[in-house]
Amino acid sequence: MTISSGSHRAEPATTADERDMLDGWLDYHRATLVWKCEGLQDEQVRRAPLAPSELSLLGLVRHMAEVERYWFREVMLGEDLPELFCTSEDPDGDFHFSDKATWAETEQVWQTEVELSRQAAAGRSLDLVSQAESHHRGEVFSLRWVYTHMIEEYARHNGHADLVREQIDGATGD
Repeated sequence: MTISSGSHRAEPATTADERDMLDGWLDYHRATLVWKCEGLQDEQVRRAPLAPSELSLLGLVRHMAEVERYWFREVMLGEDLPELFCTSEDPDGDFHFSDKATWAETEQVWQTEVELSRQAAAGRSLDLVSQAESHHRGEVFSLRWVYTHMIEEYARHNGHADLVREQIDGATGD
């Protein structure tokens, strides 16, 4: 079985300037993650089929909402924001959720964070240096680095999503 066409994913331009290229690849990978979740029921996106791993499609989307929020708003803009799903008691809370967690509410939270990330980056130079040090490294980062890291983060987790999706219903796709 193949996942439906995914034709809503815009291929990144091959000759764009640097900013458009980074935006294009980041949006492509964001759309890929949604595509990997399409057509599934809530129970299926909550399922972690690769025991002992806790990876689930819902958890991956929740994780990416946290990552979007952290890098674009907390690190780059220096905003002091609470975690969405994680706590000091449960740092992996993005992968821990009840059977009441739904795809619709999770996708909405993630899409909101994506939009806020776009706003945080809009009109800013790729050379902009972060307003806050990363709490886990104590370093500052350029917006260019954040874009590159986010593309890497999505690409890695989209690979995870490929494996999870195939285990759920046998669907594959690029």
